[in-house]
Amino acid sequence: MRPSMKHLDTIILGAGAAGLFCAGSLLELSGAAARPEVLVIDHARAPGEKIRISGGGRCNFTNLATSRDRFLSGNPRFCASALAGYRPEDFTALIDRAGIAWHEKTLGQLFCDSSARQIVDLLLERMRGAQLWLGTSVEAIRQVDGLFEVATSRGTVRSRRLVVATGGRSIPKMGATGLGYEIAAQFGLGLVEPRPGLVPLTFAVQDLERLRPLAGLSVLAEVSHGQGRAAARFRDGLLFTHRGLSGPAILQISSFWRPGEDISVDLLPGQDLGQLLRAQRGQGGRVALGTALARHLPARLADAILDELGGGAARLADQRNADLDRLAERVHRWRLRPVGTEGWRTAEVTLGGVDCRALNARDMQARTVPGLYFIGEVVDVTGWLGGYNFQWAWASAHAAARGIAAEAALSP
Repeated sequence: MRPSMKHLDTIILGAGAAGLFCAGSLLELSGAAARPEVLVIDHARAPGEKIRISGGGRCNFTNLATSRDRFLSGNPRFCASALAGYRPEDFTALIDRAGIAWHEKTLGQLFCDSSARQIVDLLLERMRGAQLWLGTSVEAIRQVDGLFEVATSRGTVRSRRLVVATGGRSIPKMGATGLGYEIAAQFGLGLVEPRPGLVPLTFAVQDLERLRPLAGLSVLAEVSHGQGRAAARFRDGLLFTHRGLSGPAILQISSFWRPGEDISVDLLPGQDLGQLLRAQRGQGGRVALGTALARHLPARLADAILDELGGGAARLADQRNADLDRLAERVHRWRLRPVGTEGWRTAEVTLGGVDCRALNARDMQARTVPGLYFIGEVVDVTGWLGGYNFQWAWASAHAAARGIAAEAALSP
């Protein structure tokens, strides 16, 4: 049934993680006696598509290490209130009640034991009682007599409150658009320039010539960017590709990197290669330097480094301390300058978005437009890799729902 021109309580644009969760929280917080009329609209044919494909199909739905320092934003303190109001433990309690089995993988990352589809089904069950319009495009939005009027391909609806949960520009093949940014601009809210985040890095031709022979090779590495207290550093997997570098450590650092800047890669983190090679030399250095290095690095990587520096066929016994230190410097402090990223096509998230200064941190409501809310990825809050962005979706959605429910309870 289509509520054409009917006055709803809340319209939510976006049937992703934040939008679905906000609808469920609104119904949950309002109670059966005052159940609001909620409509969720999305142009996609299925809800929660990014949830479905996340975590290799098992959905890394939160991270136990969630804190505001795991998020990037023009206003680093903004996310603290919402994150404190809905914690990872709250979400795990929710899925426990639903009987969804889960496990901790590494670094606090929580995954479903079975399928990410279980999370989507949970969110849909939780918002039972709300309406869901899929395959529905938004054609225009305006304010009329204090209400938000949304013209869609299925008709026009009005509501007292409009929640924008349209996500960012990442993974356009799944239907990502800039609709949320257009709505923010229409109502005079500022934007922090959106750019791809958690994305593989690309390199100039001369660098690719050295990297391509290593394509498909994965190693544990520590990748860093910046200096001093502002430095970002991640120890995780690094993957060589035909286009450059990928893997968790690279995806993490990509959110901090800007064009024209270098990154530093330690290919043997937590060890001292110079000391290791000197010890091997002391125990009998008749082996080739390449053979000695291959005890600590994959053979393909060891060969590539020695080809670059020269001397792969030389004996370890013939290497001076200065030679070994030079080799160790290349392994531990490999400096690279990416020329770009693979862009929106492979970016997992969007950096930037609606300027947090335009929103109230307690309920995600626009400061200058009462009744207008922005939640999830559309806001200038971006988490590290590892479930943080889903936790921001749950937390920001719940904060908005809590604010809406409280305001509705006070309304005549």
